[in-house]
Amino acid sequence: MSDQKIDLTKLNRVHFIGIGGIGISAIARMFQLEGKTVSGSDRGESKVTEELRTDGITVFLEQKAENIPAGVELVIYTIAIPADNPEFVRAKELGVTMLTYPQALGLVSAEKYTIAVSGTHGKTTTTAMLVKIFRDAGLDPTAVVGSLIPELQSNLVIGRSKYFITEACEYKRSFLNLNPQAVVITNIDNDHLDYYKDLADIQSAFMSLVEKIPGDGFLVCDTADELLKPVMEKARCRIIDYPTILGGSTSKLELKLSGEHNQKDAKAALAVALELGVDKQQALAALANFTGTWRRFEFKGIMPNGAVVYDDYAHHPTEIKATLRGAREWIGGKKIIVAFQPHLYSRTKLLLDDFAASFDDADTVIVTDIYAAREVDDGTINSKDLVEKINVSSPKAEYVSNFSETARIISERAQMGDLVITMGAGDIFKVGESLVAPMIKTTVLLTDNEVRG
Repeated sequence: MSDQKIDLTKLNRVHFIGIGGIGISAIARMFQLEGKTVSGSDRGESKVTEELRTDGITVFLEQKAENIPAGVELVIYTIAIPADNPEFVRAKELGVTMLTYPQALGLVSAEKYTIAVSGTHGKTTTTAMLVKIFRDAGLDPTAVVGSLIPELQSNLVIGRSKYFITEACEYKRSFLNLNPQAVVITNIDNDHLDYYKDLADIQSAFMSLVEKIPGDGFLVCDTADELLKPVMEKARCRIIDYPTILGGSTSKLELKLSGEHNQKDAKAALAVALELGVDKQQALAALANFTGTWRRFEFKGIMPNGAVVYDDYAHHPTEIKATLRGAREWIGGKKIIVAFQPHLYSRTKLLLDDFAASFDDADTVIVTDIYAAREVDDGTINSKDLVEKINVSSPKAEYVSNFSETARIISERAQMGDLVITMGAGDIFKVGESLVAPMIKTTVLLTDNEVRG
């Protein structure tokens, strides 16, 4: 059945395969709030699955054919699951209507004035900043964010206005399911090279997204970015240059988040808001009070010896470099200790030299095993290869195979005032949580010390 023929309002029972994904979980919450019976599965417990269960959604932590409930009318699945997933296979056998998460997001988008925030880096923070501006301005948007917003304790915002703000992911050209009136492109970089052939292939995906913007819509981007030149040529709408939104590229916004990358994200969000008529002072005030999102340089607590612990989702060389540069600006001459978990064999292999060069601002780098996620180890790359590359220019990296040993080493080396950062898109955050003194452990952000989007 074509996704365009599905009437979501008439569905009563929906099952989600991979419900722990930050984006797909938002759709699950949305459907539950609409009164549908929602269930789902994932391969393990996480903060997201815990929150879903707290919200009353049935979550299975093992993926089996029998998890597909009787009478289910729609199955929504993450594009990362393999074709032999038992629930996926069972749903197909039963002839249940099935949609990918991006297709489901596209159905929501079709009914709204959609603002799609795309780009290789910074889209989560930019999306969350936009949500903050719109909510503070009383525009009551619906939104799907690629991280939890601390003040809402959710990645989903349900609003009553026409506006739909959503993070638009380029992986497997997912964002082409959206129907945007406005598009933000924060930047374009080499990533998802397990799917894309090269940078030109990535650019082609963004070209297709820009071609979907109607003539009366608009594109927000950095017009001086050479990698965006061929993308902008496809636009038949107005183009807004976000770096100069305040009159000059060197102008600074008042933010609680430090780092040049956060300034750029905030300017992109501001550009959208001003184009849609939000009062400038109101928008600036919202940005000044924005405190960040979950796993974007998130304060985890303080170690018994006084070292501070943060966690960050950075898993691409450009993101790592930006995070550590901002951290160095804040921490000054104190020591920065990084526990890094590479994400995906393909990404680590293809960007090995870039990864090695991204830790210049760290004093110590502990590299754990690669987080496989959707991939299988073919034996051609491992974390020791990355350690060796880092140490060519500066002998500060070491390989540690398990989290408990990583935590022990950090406990021995970190001192009062030092900064410990757990970094990666996998489960490396568990190391930081194990280091924090229980009496002062917290999930509240140090709002004047946020540094990365």
